Amino acid sequence: MPNVIAHRGASRAERENTVPAFRRAHELGATWVELDVRRAADGGLIVHHDPHYVDGRCVAATPSGARPAHVPLLGMALDACRPLPVNVEIKNSPDEDGFDPAHAVVGPTVALIVAEGWQHRVLVSCFDRPTLDAVRATAAGLATALLTESVPADRADRQAWITGLAGDGHAALHPWFPTVDEELVADCHAAGLAVNVWTVDDPELMVRLAAWGVDGICTNVPDVAVVAIG
Repeated sequence: MPNVIAHRGASRAERENTVPAFRRAHELGATWVELDVRRAADGGLIVHHDPHYVDGRCVAATPSGARPAHVPLLGMALDACRPLPVNVEIKNSPDEDGFDPAHAVVGPTVALIVAEGWQHRVLVSCFDRPTLDAVRATAAGLATALLTESVPADRADRQAWITGLAGDGHAALHPWFPTVDEELVADCHAAGLAVNVWTVDDPELMVRLAAWGVDGICTNVPDVAVVAIG
């Protein structure tokens, strides 16, 4: 059975990326939790998906102490996720406000994960390949995964791309569900990569993905996933 990865916590039942959402994920049967981390203006690690708060302030330009009350710091979020392992998605994309080409978010994120003893229960993911490679360079022992909305259409090109990811030491591919087919899963597994698909809330699609052998399904409704693929 694939892992049930609660997307931003149990985000259908509670406000996403909050302490209640992370705690609820465990109650609803999730086997993993996924969350997002960004760097604040003072270097604090903020758990928030979008580059701006609801009031329009840029997360990267706002001190961590001025964050909205419901927004946790990474350490608080990890504590709320216990005892489940966590997929920490680093948000640092070139097309978003607050992008940092120097990947300054990486060092403190890795340091906190290690200091809190989470290094063997965390998978670090990112859409930005250079940021993800910086994680590998900072802490080769941390498992890393590339998030992607697209994969090469030609199978030979796709296999070479997958082999390159595995060769660089990454542990998993996190593809958007419309890009996934049984061949992609097989090719990733042949290269030693796990496949965790996002974001799937349809029970029939969950069953099909499980039959193809995906390793994890990221979902807003972990309770639905538990019933569908349990």
